[in-house]
Amino acid sequence: MDALEVLAHDHRMVEQLFRDYHAAASDRQRRGVAELLVRELSRHAALEEMLLYPLARKALPDGEREVDEHLSEHMAVKRTLLELDRLGEGDPHADELVDQLRREVEEHIREEEGVMMPRLREALSQQELDELGRTIAGAKQSAPTRPHPNAPEKPPALTLAAPLAAAYDRLRDRLQRRPTT
Repeated sequence: MDALEVLAHDHRMVEQLFRDYHAAASDRQRRGVAELLVRELSRHAALEEMLLYPLARKALPDGEREVDEHLSEHMAVKRTLLELDRLGEGDPHADELVDQLRREVEEHIREEEGVMMPRLREALSQQELDELGRTIAGAKQSAPTRPHPNAPEKPPALTLAAPLAAAYDRLRDRLQRRPTT
């Protein structure tokens, strides 16, 4: 898959996670889906910020403005993800936060898939999109899995901060998965 297909596939997966959240039969299942939403959306946002957006800034005539708008949307999503990540199982605010997150993400997807992605498909060669797709797919394993709203949004600072954030996130993920006795 090329880069735009990889990212659109991520969008479909996240949309399914929102449906799964609302279909969950228990607080424990809803919390599990919420944790998946936090991880997948954090990873997706980081990859867009590190790999897609710098290219879009250069490739699109108004790339600076367009990417800045998407980064602003990412910041709102990251804040909501951080709030959601801090909640415990059965927290009464979880449903409200997931609904807020769904609205933020749906708007972002609409703008990205409806405006930016078609423009990037026109501006970049298929080879460039294929190479970026391979890079994104490979980078998923080492991308941050938690929201970091205070981290830098743009390279080169983002490029330096992201691996440290990802290492911290992986440690936290492992500790969180340990059974409590």
